[in-house]
Amino acid sequence: MLRWGIASAGKISEDFVIALGTLPATEHQVVAVAARALDRAQEFAKKHEIPNALGSYEELAKRQDVDVVYIGTLNPQHYEVSLLMLNNGKHVLCEKPLAMNRKQVQGMVATAKANKRFFMEAVWSRFFPSYAHVKQLIDEGKLGEVQEVVVNFGFPLTQVDRLQKRELGGGVVYDLGIYTIQVSQWAFQQRPVKIEATGLTNAEGIDDDVCVTLSYSGERKAKMRFSAREKLDNLAVIKGSKGQVTLVDFWTPNKLIDIDGQEREWLPPKGKHATNYANSEGMRYEAEAVRQAIIAGQMEHPFVSHADSLLFAEIEDTVRKQIGVLNQYDDNDIKLLTFF
Repeated sequence: MLRWGIASAGKISEDFVIALGTLPATEHQVVAVAARALDRAQEFAKKHEIPNALGSYEELAKRQDVDVVYIGTLNPQHYEVSLLMLNNGKHVLCEKPLAMNRKQVQGMVATAKANKRFFMEAVWSRFFPSYAHVKQLIDEGKLGEVQEVVVNFGFPLTQVDRLQKRELGGGVVYDLGIYTIQVSQWAFQQRPVKIEATGLTNAEGIDDDVCVTLSYSGERKAKMRFSAREKLDNLAVIKGSKGQVTLVDFWTPNKLIDIDGQEREWLPPKGKHATNYANSEGMRYEAEAVRQAIIAGQMEHPFVSHADSLLFAEIEDTVRKQIGVLNQYDDNDIKLLTFF
């Protein structure tokens, strides 16, 4: 039995709890939810039948009946809340983006290792059956050599404060870019040798429409666009020397168009409540992967390793630097990362 604590009573935390509810209650149990406002935690706990509602993250960290904490706070809080939980002996699954820059990610990983606790960035996409199928195609050579990834991710999100405001950790690099970066890395499985980024910013100077090309060895490329200004096709097309595969709604893909042109689909069960975001029931896959990793005594998961998260953050930092978007967590003299 894995006993979960939930840090934050926001929409993504609610969806995670709904997803946990689709898994066997003998294997996953939500013991407590914490928020900075006790009434919000109490309301959340009542709706989802969680026995303990707490008015601070410190209280959650101190509980002896919690094995692992899911962190669904706003981006700027990921670092401090993760360290709080890890230093109190909790395993941690922290929402993406893991932190505001690579330096913070380094600190989180070091803290997890020092405390000998499992720690993972919640890149849930990688645990879907469709991603496993793509990995199998690549590993077995059925796609041939991966030559290009074309991925677009966009929705009209100009009214969503957490994306648009600097103090909330806004920006499409953090919110949407992490998805396009991770799927490209899933396909290529190597460090890019060059990064080229251009982007538009909103009135606050926060990135809201960005194009990035990641170049890999052998002149292979990932071409991505992520936008808060308009809806895009939201496909990830992975092109190999023997064929291609397309992940439909690639960040939460129940469906793909296989190498033979046929559609394949895997549907997760529905939860007790409707989710706030599309197909959030799919978070069940990462939750079960966390349980199995912890049971096995692992400190990280091979699908989203510490090295993966450090590289994601490094790419994000480089993109932000190139489009001229820094934040209060960056050093004033942050250097352009050396991919050239």
